[in-house]
Amino acid sequence: MNCCLCFHNCALDEGQVGFCRARICREGEIRSLSYGKITSLSLDPIEKKPLRRFHPGSRILSVGTFGCNLRCFFCQNHEISMAGTGDLPLWDCPPEALAERAEELRGQGNLGAAYTYNEPLIGYEYVRDCARRIRERGMKNVLVTNGTLSPEPWKALLPWIDAANIDLKGFTAGWYRRLGGDLETVKGSIALAVEAGCHVEVTTLLIPGENDSPEEIAALAGWLAALNPDIPLHLSRFFPRYKSAGFPPTPIETVYRRAEEARTRLRYVYTGNC
Repeated sequence: MNCCLCFHNCALDEGQVGFCRARICREGEIRSLSYGKITSLSLDPIEKKPLRRFHPGSRILSVGTFGCNLRCFFCQNHEISMAGTGDLPLWDCPPEALAERAEELRGQGNLGAAYTYNEPLIGYEYVRDCARRIRERGMKNVLVTNGTLSPEPWKALLPWIDAANIDLKGFTAGWYRRLGGDLETVKGSIALAVEAGCHVEVTTLLIPGENDSPEEIAALAGWLAALNPDIPLHLSRFFPRYKSAGFPPTPIETVYRRAEEARTRLRYVYTGNC
């Protein structure tokens, strides 16, 4: 049985778990292991997602589960993104419970729900069902994602998503292969979200000597500008995490320099962790 949710298209035998650690083949069907099972729940500033041009000053109830379909050696949330069932304490939070909690927090400036922390889209069914209930209550849905969902489920989900910050981890196919990913899939996801009218912001973590050359960032910014020069780009400073201890932090001047260069193509470029 093939899991067709993302570009990996894992071929799974009965009882086998996919690359993401969150989907399994049971009784001839692909099922989610993370549905309604959460590791993280927090009321965050919307700017932390990061979203700078979507309801600034508001807050959003952020929820995470476990697992990821990439293998970034610098992952900042590796404790949950690289985990599977049995590796962490999990709390039950079915979609209706999440929607009720989001509404309870409206008085504290809550806008809705953000699906974040690990890769939320490997728990596609949970995000879809939560998003519908959040929307029924007149609230907003936000995704923080690596953008590696297959086109058809992505297009089906987008009508329920108000804003997304999509990681564009670099702009070369080779770099994405090192991370277990696929550049063209992410580019396609960004383009489809923009076309659907979703508010899209993009984040790139600049890693010294890997994806921070002026040529690569110029190509990345130019491609985004061709979609829409108003797409906000966040260029973030890297600090060693997980398996990246041998890498130095990104020099602050590199972040500022790449941002200035990107601003020749894009109207809104922000710097993070500086």
